[in-house]
Amino acid sequence: MTDKIQDEKRVEYGAEEKGLGGVSSDTSPDVRPNDGGLRTVDAGLSPDEVIGEMSPAEEALAIRKIDYRLIPLLTLLYLLAYIDRSNLGNAKIAGMYDDLELYGMKYNTALTVFFVTYVIFEIPSNVVLKILRPSIWLSIICFAWGLVMTLMGLVNSYSGLLAARIFLGVAEAGFFPAATFLLTIWYRRYEVQRRMAIFYAAASLSGAFSGLLAFAIEKMDGIAGLAGWKWIFILEGLAPIAVSFTLYFLLPDKPETAKFLTIREREFVVNRIALNTGSGAGRVTNADRINWTSFKAGFRDWRVWLSVIPFWGCSIGTYGFTATVPTVVKDLGYSDANAQLMTIPIYVAATFATVGVAWWSDRIQQRTPFLMGGFAIACVGFIGELAIPHPRLPGVTYFFLFLVAIGLYCPFTCVVTLVGNNLAPSSKRAVGMALLISVGNMGGICGSNIYFAAEAPKYPTGFGVCLAICFLSIVAAVVLRIAYRRENNRRDEYVAREGEATIKARFTEQELLELGDLSPFYRYTL
Repeated sequence: MTDKIQDEKRVEYGAEEKGLGGVSSDTSPDVRPNDGGLRTVDAGLSPDEVIGEMSPAEEALAIRKIDYRLIPLLTLLYLLAYIDRSNLGNAKIAGMYDDLELYGMKYNTALTVFFVTYVIFEIPSNVVLKILRPSIWLSIICFAWGLVMTLMGLVNSYSGLLAARIFLGVAEAGFFPAATFLLTIWYRRYEVQRRMAIFYAAASLSGAFSGLLAFAIEKMDGIAGLAGWKWIFILEGLAPIAVSFTLYFLLPDKPETAKFLTIREREFVVNRIALNTGSGAGRVTNADRINWTSFKAGFRDWRVWLSVIPFWGCSIGTYGFTATVPTVVKDLGYSDANAQLMTIPIYVAATFATVGVAWWSDRIQQRTPFLMGGFAIACVGFIGELAIPHPRLPGVTYFFLFLVAIGLYCPFTCVVTLVGNNLAPSSKRAVGMALLISVGNMGGICGSNIYFAAEAPKYPTGFGVCLAICFLSIVAAVVLRIAYRRENNRRDEYVAREGEATIKARFTEQELLELGDLSPFYRYTL
């Protein structure tokens, strides 16, 4: 590549070093050959040569096959994972708080230590995912967190609980980044969020299931000499262990090797993703190898870092909320068992809202408006909780908990999908999404330490901090929308001025692939 082209790339797309973060024409092509000899644009063929003619019915059939194989598995796994990481709140009011003497800040510390290791191991996990087959890696992850959760039911001291929570963070760290990344290699950008919402809705449902299971399991108190709260951990840990043995056989790794699709369907799925750049020109690849260049590119995108703020809005709120809401409901005058049951409608409402917003977002092909709207609803909920003269008006308190849950859960899939839609190639996306989720989950540390038992039932610190971060999340969403739209307009003007053919003559296909989301043909999702 000539110096002139290098300079143009640097001027037009903000490259900070040769070839956009180290990509240059003297690097060897970094795209893996397709499995099974598929005819794809990644193999250098034109779209017309490989896309074939598939009727809408045939296309819908291929996508349904993927949905039936991938989404139920991810949903089940996330349901199990979220139950296992958030069931401490249920165990607390089932007797664990007094048995382990979790007075003062001990309970908050037990919540917090999980996130330390959870955050540290998320990015390395997605690097391993790009190297190792997802079906193998996720099987290992699932077995590990189930084993840790089961053993948590045997702890008899505060120190033992801390150790178990630390190892649970290590075991669970890789699942959510892996699951969200997998969706981006199977679906086009405006098909991803509704699928993500279905399995993320499991997080909302986990609150309902966790409360229902805790209500039932708590009645096993005394069996085998174990307290009811210990049985909550044991039984909820055995489930992922059982599921882990099926993942190797059931979880598909990537479209190129999907045996449940015909060869024609595989070619079609691979190519429809490769051609999904948002401009109708150019292409992207999911067959690139992860390397130091892609690792740096994921870290250097400032918009990923800004997206962490709305992620914090969700994580600070939801982790603090799920750990505290059983106690908040109990303080309204309900017994321990009934408080568990009364949390169920809150999470069910959040589940339906999350799925509905995701479908709407994909339909109108917008993300940031739903970030703003969701956090605005959460702000109303938190303002209501802060304004209510607790413990009076229990019905009003309960109502505003619905707004809080809906406002916190709905934006989550929007921000994760927004970042996933706007990163390419797949190696940069794997790092960038893991970075978002890793740093974003530090919000769990904050959320676990802002609801103080001494402030019950008003919790001014907890509700106040959540209100502030939700407001900042709205501001961040506005800035992201302006930045992405401005860059799209700049690229539209550049392509119109230079011409598509001229630009393609300047760059080789490999160079355009390596540019990824910095390609002049790539358009960002707003």
